[in-house]
Amino acid sequence: MTSDRHVPSASSAAALPAGVHWRLLAVNDGCAGDTVDLFDLDAAHGIRAVQWNFVTSRAGTLRGVHVHARHWDYLSVLDGEMLVGLHDMRPSSATFRRSALVSMCGATPSAIAIPPGVAHGFLSPGPTAHIYAVDQYWNPADEMGCQWDDPALGLAWPIDRPLLSPRDREAPGYAALADALARAMADVTPT
Repeated sequence: MTSDRHVPSASSAAALPAGVHWRLLAVNDGCAGDTVDLFDLDAAHGIRAVQWNFVTSRAGTLRGVHVHARHWDYLSVLDGEMLVGLHDMRPSSATFRRSALVSMCGATPSAIAIPPGVAHGFLSPGPTAHIYAVDQYWNPADEMGCQWDDPALGLAWPIDRPLLSPRDREAPGYAALADALARAMADVTPT
């Protein structure tokens, strides 16, 4: 299991789990302000968003760690900074069990696309606002999670006592998540 903490660049994209796509977003300078090209179907690797969500987090909030068998997440930080933890849980992946921490911030617009089978968590060191899209509507059967600090994740979060939702606080360990994901992925029909 490998883990890296970085702000992605073209040269460091290889350190991400397979299928995770990170990119800087185009900023168009204007006399009255800037425009950011937030989502482009081609640049988003064909993700067809069916729902967009706006999320704010207080300082010290950690959301996750979650994983989905069926849907992609597409995320961009609008304000503040966020540390995105990634862990590849797909046994058939060339990067199985690879972990990475990716820094994202509103001052340098970027977007990350996270495929099914890659566990993810979002740490907000300070107040943060982000948006995320999904390519399938919310389905409780596709919402799985585990303890944010389980050693099997290989994520060296720089916090000891994050603010957690009740769901995340009560999440099972990594082994239970891996079993649940394997069962869920076995039920997914390839497209």
